[in-house]
Amino acid sequence: MGIFDKLFNRKQLSVKQSDQVVSLSKEISAHPSVGLTPQKLAQILEQAEQGYLRAQAELFMDMEEKDGHIQAEMHKRKMAVVGLDWSLQPPHDATATEKKAAARLERIIKNNMDVEDMIFDALDAIGHGYSCLELDWDKDENGFYFPTPIHRTPRWFVVDPREPDRVRLRSKDSVYGDELQPFGWIEHKHKSHSGFLVRTGLHRALAWPYLFKNYAVKDLAELLDIYGLPIRIGKYNVGASPEEKKTLMKAIIGIGHNAGGIIPESMQMDFVAATSGSNADPFTTMIDWCEATESKAITGSVLSNMGAKGGSQALGNVHNEVRLDIRNSDARQLASSLTKQFIIPIASINGLFADKRAPRWTFDTQEGADLNLYADALPKLAQAGAQIPVSYVNDKLKIPVPANGESVLLGTQQNNAGMAAGSARFTKDQQAIESLAEQMPVNSPIAAAAIESAIRAATSPQDLEYRLSVILRGADTSEFRRHLERALFAADVMGYAHAK
Repeated sequence: MGIFDKLFNRKQLSVKQSDQVVSLSKEISAHPSVGLTPQKLAQILEQAEQGYLRAQAELFMDMEEKDGHIQAEMHKRKMAVVGLDWSLQPPHDATATEKKAAARLERIIKNNMDVEDMIFDALDAIGHGYSCLELDWDKDENGFYFPTPIHRTPRWFVVDPREPDRVRLRSKDSVYGDELQPFGWIEHKHKSHSGFLVRTGLHRALAWPYLFKNYAVKDLAELLDIYGLPIRIGKYNVGASPEEKKTLMKAIIGIGHNAGGIIPESMQMDFVAATSGSNADPFTTMIDWCEATESKAITGSVLSNMGAKGGSQALGNVHNEVRLDIRNSDARQLASSLTKQFIIPIASINGLFADKRAPRWTFDTQEGADLNLYADALPKLAQAGAQIPVSYVNDKLKIPVPANGESVLLGTQQNNAGMAAGSARFTKDQQAIESLAEQMPVNSPIAAAAIESAIRAATSPQDLEYRLSVILRGADTSEFRRHLERALFAADVMGYAHAK
């Protein structure tokens, strides 16, 4: 009995766990970002620490939806990992069978799944601290189909304070939900900083600048709404009735929106010009600070988002993408989750590997070195006596090792070496043929002159073969043929090289 059979009943795979909680799919988001205040935000974060993740999850989703800067930076960080090449590495000291099985499983995944979407959805854990993708297994008479991971909204989950690092599916039967079905989910838990699960999400650090930015944007919008418009002041007599005051107010409002209106002759209306100059600087300064803080938290830098405000072009190019250490950490954490909760279940249910011998999911985070730099330095180092393994060059420059029989590019030095080797081999074989001819008896029909004459007179390989068969007349020619074939091949190589 394998590890899969010990943990789970295969029959339960036919029904998704989320289908058993119908109420979840009917929920409507409360959008806690509406009317968000410091007091309300603190309450939401405190509730999450007690295990109730719904309000925090809905707030984080609102943040990515409403704040274009957060959305753009988070998308950039996710795509830095989505764009990496990946592969399945066989287990340590893998047998030939295990290597073939790992290669087969990798082909199945690439041919049957949209891996990029799965990686993108799993990386939602960067912001929330967790991301749960449900495996939609199906089966026929031959067994289970390949699963399709389905991203489930983070508001469906809770955490039991007694087990603060385990996500559970919300359920009406339990305050702290139900345990996730084994081999039914990809549960990626991502650490942006240390702590319990509910506090490791990056969005907790972004919530405060998001709130302050909203205040600044709101104040700026109000300023722009009234800036430049004249102040309208209505004047009425001391003894004016409430009805007359009401009429004057309607006239002031109407003139403001419709640029026209009427008032009694006894009343007056003055227009006071707005003050000149811009008062928007404090608000834009606050907005810039908030966005710079968001960028530093998400991508580790801010220069790429400063535009023309500062920073040299060289520094901007360096910070234009997600920092490599952040990208590599994201890839490493995700690869571990995919190995444990995706590859192992697939390998187990299909019987591809023995227990604890499944392959590992790996991302290629190695950067190709500067080709020009290495092309100039390596030959000089080799001439100076440095012993440089070819595998080191392939690894540094990300040049794959050629498969057996695969064509490869040849440099000038290799071509010259090939020509020299061909020439040496031609000379050696020619001498062997002449030596063989000289060793024949004097009355032997095989003589150097006859062979030379046959070669010169032949118009094709077939013609030469006929002429030599006449000269040899049934003698043992196996050694002679071997040298002659090699000589002709060397001649052909030399002729091709000289033509080039």
